[in-house]
Amino acid sequence: MTSGSLRIGILGAADIAKAFVKAVAPSKRVTVTAIASRTRDKADAFAREFAIPTAHASYEALLADPDVEAIYNPLPNSLHAPWSIKAVEAGKHVLCEKPLAVDRREAKAMFDAARARRVHLVEGFPYLAQPMTHMVRRLIADGAIGKVKFIRSSFGIPFADPNNIRLKADLAGGATMDAGSYSVSFARVMAGASPVRVSATAQYASTGVDETLLGTIEFANGVVAQVAASFATGYHRQGQVVGDKGSIETMYLNHPPIGGPAQIQIRRGPAAVSPIETMAVPEGNGFFLEAESFARMVRDGATHWNGASEAESLDVAAAIAALLESAKTGKAVTL
Repeated sequence: MTSGSLRIGILGAADIAKAFVKAVAPSKRVTVTAIASRTRDKADAFAREFAIPTAHASYEALLADPDVEAIYNPLPNSLHAPWSIKAVEAGKHVLCEKPLAVDRREAKAMFDAARARRVHLVEGFPYLAQPMTHMVRRLIADGAIGKVKFIRSSFGIPFADPNNIRLKADLAGGATMDAGSYSVSFARVMAGASPVRVSATAQYASTGVDETLLGTIEFANGVVAQVAASFATGYHRQGQVVGDKGSIETMYLNHPPIGGPAQIQIRRGPAAVSPIETMAVPEGNGFFLEAESFARMVRDGATHWNGASEAESLDVAAAIAALLESAKTGKAVTL
């Protein structure tokens, strides 16, 4: 299949899969054609609810389905690498939920497998598909705030139920792997360089995963970032990029207006009295925008993908693992 709507199969019937299916329903570029669960009843119920043509009672059956061109992988973090690799080895393109992998080694194995089969593998960060993010990147590239010096990014959302997969150590849970993947991604994308050294401190949940983490990332180009993630705070999501001639603030949202308005605040000038401009931008569901970009990439080539690059995904995986190591050991980690 090389034309028409991209036929996607979904691994797992969790809530995030439901949100994805609802979001992409209006798309002319993407069609969810199959769902797989570990049980027949759950797969059939999901297919009925969302009018999906095919339900599979195993992930293996989905990967063997010749009508499926691409896979959306929203499984628990610990299953991203093994099932994405199985998918690309079956000849499927893969859109994998963040975090792509638990460390750089896993992420590299995933990209190597995709290259070997000549299929696309990308990491899903819906905020990267937003016009809000595109505008911030353009402003920085155009020198609107001068040379970037410092970045802050924070994401907190409360989760306390120990049965939640986000709090399970054996599923690679924890605040940094979940919310923190966004904080680290934002810092890496806005810095425009690879991380070289990190340090962090953390507090831990009763399940053993990190509940709150604060970290510092030093990048190869001299940019320094402070990143934060938490399951113990009220919801907040803020990003700030500071240059030598001004600053930009954004909520780098996945699906505005959920979480706040689609707008950017830019201080044009280095002084405290420099004017602050609020710039409103178009908004949309990030899953929809991301899936559309994914489909264009598969149909028309890699330049049509506007999400995380391979280099960015590798660096984010490496930085997350290093931050967690630093928090555990109390020592800075050089990448």
